[in-house]
Amino acid sequence: MDKGVLAIVWLIISSLALLIMIFGIRYLISRENLAMLEKGLNPRDKINRPAPYTNLKWGLLLFGAGMGLALSYFITQYMLHDYENPALWFAFIAMGGGTGLIISYRIEKKELLDNNPLTS
Repeated sequence: MDKGVLAIVWLIISSLALLIMIFGIRYLISRENLAMLEKGLNPRDKINRPAPYTNLKWGLLLFGAGMGLALSYFITQYMLHDYENPALWFAFIAMGGGTGLIISYRIEKKELLDNNPLTS
């Protein structure tokens, strides 16, 4: 195929994908708002809802990513002897961040169960 034809096909496909994505996002937002109205909540109040564990979640995510970065540095420097593989770095960052999010979830769950009067 000619490069010009490939560029036009790519432009058409990417434009359609963008429009479908925008439509999907708007559709899901409207479904969420309708579900909130059915429960008797005001959809405009969701911005002001408190999120008490946001800082904990971000802190543990960044801490885990930093630990993954440090671990990948030590492994490449001392165990693999300067073997530079970017996939290893990204994998350890993702695993560290995921571990931080799992720890955050467990802390939130434990706190919720401890403070719930129905489970006591």
